[in-house]
Amino acid sequence: MFSVYLPLRKVIMLVDFKTLSEEAKVWIYPSSRKFYSQEIEGLKEKLKTFSEEWKSEDEDFKVSFELKYNRFIIFSVEASTFLSNVEIDKQVGFVLQLQQEYDVELLDKMNVCFKQGEYTQYKELKDFKKLIKNKAVTGKTIVFDNLVQTKHELENYWEVPITESWYNRFL
Repeated sequence: MFSVYLPLRKVIMLVDFKTLSEEAKVWIYPSSRKFYSQEIEGLKEKLKTFSEEWKSEDEDFKVSFELKYNRFIIFSVEASTFLSNVEIDKQVGFVLQLQQEYDVELLDKMNVCFKQGEYTQYKELKDFKKLIKNKAVTGKTIVFDNLVQTKHELENYWEVPITESWYNRFL
């Protein structure tokens, strides 16, 4: 009887975001502008390709991505999956490439994204403070907390009124 050694194969499963646990880790990259309709399909294809090739270790890996409001790129992986610094660097490198290709800012998490009617706005913090001072936004204005870290936080604390966010200090 012969035994054949087959090396472990990397199993990356691109899954629906809804199937991930509440503890799944998330990274949110807000775009300085809305992606144009003609960019969406190409961007989604790039996100899919990156997600499928992201993890380098030979182990199962559940990953998901979403493009919300045509402005926020969100990656998520099961919390039980270990990501090395190299893999985090890969993600940041990929996001830097997207910034250049689409001529957008994606890595500045201190800029403020908020809803104004049906639109999502993106402002530098100093400009957002001026909007508050001029009463152009109020405590009821919905802001996006792009520093949330889990799927549970994303679903419950990502879109909140200013009064329930860390931005409330500027009211």
